[in-house]
Amino acid sequence: MFRRTVERISFVIGGALLGAIGLYEYEKLGPKLPVPLPTLKPPLTSIVPEFPWTGWRDTAINDLFERDAYITSYNRRLRHPNWVLEHLTEESLKRGEGVDRSKSRFLEDLDIPEKFRARLADYVKSGYDRGHMAPASDAKFSQAAMDQTFLLTNIAPQVGNGFNRDYWAHFEEFCRRLIYKEGFENVYVFTGPAYLPKKENDKWYVKYEMIGSIAVPTHFYKVILADRADKDDPKKRFYALGAFLMPN
Repeated sequence: MFRRTVERISFVIGGALLGAIGLYEYEKLGPKLPVPLPTLKPPLTSIVPEFPWTGWRDTAINDLFERDAYITSYNRRLRHPNWVLEHLTEESLKRGEGVDRSKSRFLEDLDIPEKFRARLADYVKSGYDRGHMAPASDAKFSQAAMDQTFLLTNIAPQVGNGFNRDYWAHFEEFCRRLIYKEGFENVYVFTGPAYLPKKENDKWYVKYEMIGSIAVPTHFYKVILADRADKDDPKKRFYALGAFLMPN
């Protein structure tokens, strides 16, 4: 028999419980549907993993881009990513020569047709930060990779004080710490926005703010899968899995 090697990663983030309760209430609204489980094609050795899910591709409202440090699915209607996928390793987290965050600038993504493009102007005086899905600190291996994290196809509106500059930043560091403190060899981080319903007058509604043409998510999630050689049996792999939902 295979020995069970999946453990839960416990991480305390203010507000996470509220988000989890919202997700639980949301799941109770309808019948349970079977969830397909994609299969990875090992080994994944590149900085960005081989893209294994053939069901995820460009559609009428979604664009799929593979960048140097991440893969992103951009939603033309909401004007922010559906999700962003990263593969962190010890090598990918090393700082390249001359790489400096101060050289990077937020940019509109010219790969998106102008009509559906997220605009820098929409964030001006909006009260929201331009929140990274794949953080710049995960892409220090080259200036080009870091610059790509500032494209608006990797950005969504986030509350600044108390979230983007606090809990979210600490959570991003937690993912990197799994590599250089906890000894994991690979960390796969799946990040994105979420829209959870609220109950009003015995009915459920999904409501969210707009800043210009960009939708403001009610929540953000991260799903983390980490692996390393098993300390008891180096021929086996040890896996850790965690999923987190945080209110914006």
